[in-house]
Amino acid sequence: MRRLLLVLLLLVCPVTARANDGRPVGEVSTVFKLIGPNHKIKIAAFEDPKIKGITCYVSRPVTGGIKGAFGVAEDRSEAGIACRQTGPVSFLEPIRKGIKGEEVFNERRSLIFKELHVTRFYDEANGTLVYLTWSDRVIEGSAQNAVSAVTPAVWNGIAPEPIKLK
Repeated sequence: MRRLLLVLLLLVCPVTARANDGRPVGEVSTVFKLIGPNHKIKIAAFEDPKIKGITCYVSRPVTGGIKGAFGVAEDRSEAGIACRQTGPVSFLEPIRKGIKGEEVFNERRSLIFKELHVTRFYDEANGTLVYLTWSDRVIEGSAQNAVSAVTPAVWNGIAPEPIKLK
């Protein structure tokens, strides 16, 4: 019965690539699995979709084994983040200011229940962009989080654009 249910679930909700895995940078195996892929920590880079010249590097665990091979494993909530200025800073669109911030990245961490998020905040007093990584579940979220901050600076003689706010 469980197998039939799993097959029906896979037919109704086909396993696809994760929502936005970012650009792969590297990975390490943490646990050997005899059947299926090993448990890993993967590192991916993604550019802020509204700010050219800012790149965030997110590391997160990925569950292997049979469940991981079929995309039905629930990955752990832990994640790390480091954001850096990687070129002249320019704003493709105005960014949201305020206490709630603005989501710039998300990734599914289980088939339907859990997501990893990166939310950007703007610290107006210091002119700094602050990036928070965190995860949630339909029923209960996790307090696991990490934070990184970038203060736009001159890059190869090019001054950063003034921050555009909504």
